[in-house]
Amino acid sequence: MTRIDDNRAAILKVLGQHQAAMVAGNIQTLNDVLDEHFTATHITGYKQPKAEWLAQINSGYFKYHSVQPQGTTVSINGTTATAVRRALIDVTISGSRGTWRLESTTQLVNRSGTWKIMTSRSTTY
Repeated sequence: MTRIDDNRAAILKVLGQHQAAMVAGNIQTLNDVLDEHFTATHITGYKQPKAEWLAQINSGYFKYHSVQPQGTTVSINGTTATAVRRALIDVTISGSRGTWRLESTTQLVNRSGTWKIMTSRSTTY
């Protein structure tokens, strides 16, 4: 494998851990894969800080039931990368459950050999 292939595999692994941790409500894994300055921009346009999002998952405000990947592209530029992921997300938000077709553009950075998710911006498709 080439260095690009190794990085792509590592990025896909982190993205998979992120999605699995969302469904499991695993705050520790989410904390590990997200950069300390992570923000999530939701379909409403609200840019949410990491600590607030994790607290809402922990409290049950956000309850992710499933993430069904529909495709991912990854572009790598040195120690930064962009992943565009499409997925069907089944989530309960503040007691209301629904399934959304989301396209998430995720920015990642390689810090000392470990890929971390910096930002994620989701829109419907």
